[in-house]
Amino acid sequence: MNKPVTAEIISIGDELLYGQILDTNSKWLSEEMDKIGVRVVRKTTIGDDSEAMIEAFKSASKKADIILMTGGLGPTKDDLTKNVLVDFFNSSMKLFPNALEDVRKFFESRGRELSPTNRSQAYLPSNCTYIQNAVGTAPGMWFEENGSVWMSMPGVPHEMKYLMENAVIPKIKEKYKLPVIYHKLVKTIGIGESWLSDIISDWEDQLPPHIRLAYLPSLGEVKLRLTGFGVSLPPIVKEVDEQIAKLEPLIAKYIYGYNTDTIASALGQELNQRNENIAIAESCTGGYLSHVITSIPGASNYFNGSITPYHNTFKEHLLGVSPETLALKGAVSEETVIEMSKQVRLKFNSTYGLATSGVAGPGGGSDEKPVGMVWIACHDGEKCWTRMLQLTKDRLINIQLTSTASLNLLRETILYNRK
Repeated sequence: MNKPVTAEIISIGDELLYGQILDTNSKWLSEEMDKIGVRVVRKTTIGDDSEAMIEAFKSASKKADIILMTGGLGPTKDDLTKNVLVDFFNSSMKLFPNALEDVRKFFESRGRELSPTNRSQAYLPSNCTYIQNAVGTAPGMWFEENGSVWMSMPGVPHEMKYLMENAVIPKIKEKYKLPVIYHKLVKTIGIGESWLSDIISDWEDQLPPHIRLAYLPSLGEVKLRLTGFGVSLPPIVKEVDEQIAKLEPLIAKYIYGYNTDTIASALGQELNQRNENIAIAESCTGGYLSHVITSIPGASNYFNGSITPYHNTFKEHLLGVSPETLALKGAVSEETVIEMSKQVRLKFNSTYGLATSGVAGPGGGSDEKPVGMVWIACHDGEKCWTRMLQLTKDRLINIQLTSTASLNLLRETILYNRK
């Protein structure tokens, strides 16, 4: 296997540290490097401070083969990148005539004259290779110094992307013999990260050294990412798939999909294939569960509709939940969600009825029914599956977790009915 080629991404600008601008550049750069087999080993964000920049550059030179920098290339005094690079490389500033002509043409095409400030953008470190920026005025600068490749680009996303796609990525491919990096995600639900790790521990220990496993937990789910490294894509894809084939029997009941699948899209495909459909009665989730389902294109093929009877009066009058059940057991109870799921299924003539009711918070809890206590139910016309959840104190997280758990309960109901 080829030696790994590593990269560090350095994002420059006070606005990033102040939180005034979201750093989407580094995410995009990471994805593009991954596509060509370059492993990003670190991302660094620094302000417009020359000392901090020098320290970051020194550290990066020891860490990575390729250093990708964005930001600090404007014509104003607070843009320091060019000057700091001159100091760092013990270089000097000089006028690049082709850069000056490009900047002049850029302003001329817009009916504007070149100002002295904008003319300064054609002065670059003497040791760089000038990279034309056809969509802006800030130049790209390519260096090969200290055993590494350095690329300085503007922070404006469309300008950075133009330089990467038209110049930087082709030059990197030309300079390095790049390995292949291949990822595959196994999506699981209904099991925590630590329990999952215990189940697959022996399988994980037997993975070959060029295939790595990462656990990526999120709200109600855990993604398992297998990353394979090799010299050719087909063999490494085959090896990763073989390892997943060994994994699947161990955790089959928790796997709902792969790669870009979501629990909602996977359930949609399943319902379509079975020519089945669902209806929802949601209280504490307030319509969010319906939103998740209908965010999938083609959901009208299997989603019949929903009711959001937030107040008990409407649970009774719209759904037909027994007033005795509400009076004796309360809205947050197993008995209530059973009736809700049964009634909504009948009203919408659906294969399955889903229901949610709980204390989303942050107020409204009691000793008997604290904040985060939720009941969910799924009715298939013959049997009703229920589950009580003990969630958090955070309202929005509780809504999201309840929706994910409800979809998982539907998935488990479908799995039962397959038998």
